[in-house]
Amino acid sequence: MAGLDELFERAKAARAQAYAPYSRFPVGAALRSASGAVFSGCNVENAAYPLGVCAETSAISAMVAAGETRIMEILVLGPGPGRIAPCGACRQRIAEFAPSEALIHLADETGAAETTSVSELLPRAFGPASLARG
Repeated sequence: MAGLDELFERAKAARAQAYAPYSRFPVGAALRSASGAVFSGCNVENAAYPLGVCAETSAISAMVAAGETRIMEILVLGPGPGRIAPCGACRQRIAEFAPSEALIHLADETGAAETTSVSELLPRAFGPASLARG
């Protein structure tokens, strides 16, 4: 599973760069786009709490800035022990760019991962197809 190992290592490297002086909860994320490229990101906090950026959002922004718009899988790594899942806002952001069957890997510091899908984490998601109904 070399692909998953690469996502883990990239998320781990991004997490090491996280700016989390308030929560002290550094998070890293790495995603693989439809082209096979890997994009990573980390959380960036702000003293005005609502202005912070989640790691998943950071990785998605890097992907979009590179001209891509399709997530095939994403790995989220927080401090351990234990796995963390994307927050509600990030689940919505992931759903914007990923098919419902896209894989979401929840990792901890040991590298162990639980794998789920977009549809399992955000059932009945509102997305681009929802707007086409109108």
